[in-house]
Amino acid sequence: MQRRDFLKYSAALGAMSALPLWSRSLFAAERPALPVPPLLTADAQNRIALTVQAGETLFGNKRAATWGYNGALLGPALQLRQGREVTVEIRNALAEETTVHWHGVEVPGEVDGGPQGIIKPGGSRTVTFTPTQQAATCWFHPHQHGKTGRQVAMGLAGLVLIEDENSRKLRLPQQWGIDDVPVIVQDKKFTANGQIDYQLDVMSAAVGWFGDTLLTNGVIYPQHSAPRGWLRLRLLNGCNARSLKFATSDQRPLYVVASDGGLLSEPVKVSELPVLMGERFEVLVDTSNGKPFDLLTLPVQQMGMTVAPFDQPQPVLHIQPLQVTASGTLPDTLAILPGLPALEGLTQRTLQLSMDPMLDMMGMQALQQTYGDSAMAGMMDHGQMGNMQMGHGQMNHSQMGKMQMGNGQMDHSQMGNMQMDSGQMNHGGKGFDFHNANRINGKAFDMATPQFAAQKGQYERWVISGEGDMMLHPFHIHGTQFRILSENGKPPAAHRAGWKDTVEVYGARSEVLVRFQHDAPKEFAYMAHCHLLEHEDTGMMLGFTV
Repeated sequence: MQRRDFLKYSAALGAMSALPLWSRSLFAAERPALPVPPLLTADAQNRIALTVQAGETLFGNKRAATWGYNGALLGPALQLRQGREVTVEIRNALAEETTVHWHGVEVPGEVDGGPQGIIKPGGSRTVTFTPTQQAATCWFHPHQHGKTGRQVAMGLAGLVLIEDENSRKLRLPQQWGIDDVPVIVQDKKFTANGQIDYQLDVMSAAVGWFGDTLLTNGVIYPQHSAPRGWLRLRLLNGCNARSLKFATSDQRPLYVVASDGGLLSEPVKVSELPVLMGERFEVLVDTSNGKPFDLLTLPVQQMGMTVAPFDQPQPVLHIQPLQVTASGTLPDTLAILPGLPALEGLTQRTLQLSMDPMLDMMGMQALQQTYGDSAMAGMMDHGQMGNMQMGHGQMNHSQMGKMQMGNGQMDHSQMGNMQMDSGQMNHGGKGFDFHNANRINGKAFDMATPQFAAQKGQYERWVISGEGDMMLHPFHIHGTQFRILSENGKPPAAHRAGWKDTVEVYGARSEVLVRFQHDAPKEFAYMAHCHLLEHEDTGMMLGFTV
């Protein structure tokens, strides 16, 4: 063996030995290159064309029916410019209705793409808007009422990149697909013959639809070769119901530079980065030492989401630095974040999130019977949650009998006669529709009746409460980027103190400062909802006008 070959192979073996065992075994196999969505910009007439279409995608060694935008799965990344009007022509080539919602983009209600913005099969819709917000990584996805979870699970999701003058002047990594890389993470479940196995039933309505296969940009554990230096990762949790916690296999830090609504005031160094469903974060990672590593997702405390293999760290993306040197930098300061205004005298709204106790109990029972006790990780102690009243959609466990988790059994003997029949729950002989069982302020979603009217240009203080509930609710508000005042009763973490469109609500109260700069009439009301998609699809959503 020649000396240069010996050194090359020794270095490769040394790098492999530094990785976890599961990573080393996969390192030996040929992994796919990370697919990078094409960057789609407006043409000379400031127009972009999107087609919602069906296709087929290979997952492992099996081919599945999938949906995508301008392709079989996922979609392009739309690059928009602050202050520049764009017209998007959307054609629906599917055999069912859909909508296209601009998640995180501050646009008027009539073009927001909520459940009212229906595009019929074979039909089309054209929307025109001008992004006025700062540079940000947003995304677009369906918002078809009652079917959002299924349509996202089938593959409908794409990125929106908004640029502004400040973002172009910063020397952040910005070579698309090279040192500026999108990382869309989703989990899926497949049938025995390899098709996407989506079910909206009692269990998924309670805890969400989750899978056992992790996909990054639509493929299983891909690899990306990056220049040495600063690597920018645009992270999107595109899962229906699974929260993620990102870290690296060799404990190198992540430097958070942007959240949902754009750049932070300065980078925030973290060793672990929790990301809720629908959230985006931009992070920089230093690859200058040339050593390969994995981006991982670590186990989380969320009901149903510790089922194997997610009881262990899971690889998301393998990163292999190259010899060539990257040109991007990590600036000390990023953007000017305005101070919070005075909070006295502001309109305050309280949104109480709740789940029907029958759905809650039956969903957890189905989860436990299907996956065992380990699936209940993250379940809050009922004895410490206080009196959970179920008047108008709130739970009172003292009236529901004992819920014993010893030996994996829940005692429902005092909860009445609960029968499961073709997806219907019967309580005391009365039929129960789980499609409208999740609620805000005691009411399931009603598209025809907005709940309130916000005043354009005025700050409001919204309190979103999950008190009396044991489920994680990533709460998303359309038409705005807000500031978090408190999250589950605590001040927001530094990397969550910037512009956000999603806040965590987990058995406690979270407060946000919102302001809407566009109109949203009754026929095109904005939505506020839980972004655990099965909760949204089964009623945990309301409309409001501006």
